[in-house]
This record gives sequence, C-alpha cells and structure tokens, in this order.
Amino acid sequence: MSKKDTCEIYCYDEEKVNRVQEEIEKADISNISKVFKVIGDENRTKIAYALCQEDELCVCDVANILGTSVATASHHLRTLHKLSILKHRKEGKLAFYSLDDDHIKQLILIALEHNQEVKAHV
Repeated sequence: MSKKDTCEIYCYDEEKVNRVQEEIEKADISNISKVFKVIGDENRTKIAYALCQEDELCVCDVANILGTSVATASHHLRTLHKLSILKHRKEGKLAFYSLDDDHIKQLILIALEHNQEVKAHV
C-alpha cells in the first residue's frame, strides 16, 4: 500500500461506525458469506451461469458442460443445493437441477456485467 490509499492520521466517525456495526449484527452476514464462498468456486459458478441460460439441466448435462465426471458434477450440485442455491427434482432415473429462485441469477448476471465494465476500462 502506498500513502495515497491509506489515512495519514487515525480518526473515525464513532456514530457512523456504531450505526454500521449494529446493522452488520442484524444482518445474516455469515450466510451471505457462505453463498459467495460456494459460488466462488469456478465450476459452481459455471453451473450457476449454465442454469441462467437453461431453466434446468440434468446431472449428465452439467457433467458434460463442465467436462467432468458425473460424480464431480453431482458433488458441486449437492453443495449448491445445500445452501438453497439450486433445487432439484427426480424424473424416473434422472435428476434435474434448476436455480432455486431468481436472486442467484441476478448475482451472476450483475457480476458478469461488472466484469465487462472493468475490462472496458482497462
């Protein structure tokens, strides 16, 4: 870090800090952090993005999209399902997954848009 991006003296707005700390305590930051950590894995982000493109995919579709085994795809899908990012349904011997709701789709698409803006400014 250079001196340009740090404070040169130590002082803070106690009222502001207390207000923000109270809001952080009220929010479920731990669970939000878990969601970002789970979709922070590149393969799981690919799955979420693929499910932004298609309403649902079976485990075999996901394995082929990722270029992995069905077991690896299943592991990633279960991880996403445990945090209610995905939902699944069985149809005979096939298991289909889809996004649990539109919020993850919005996060993925916003992140892609942000990434495109960053690239445009470089």
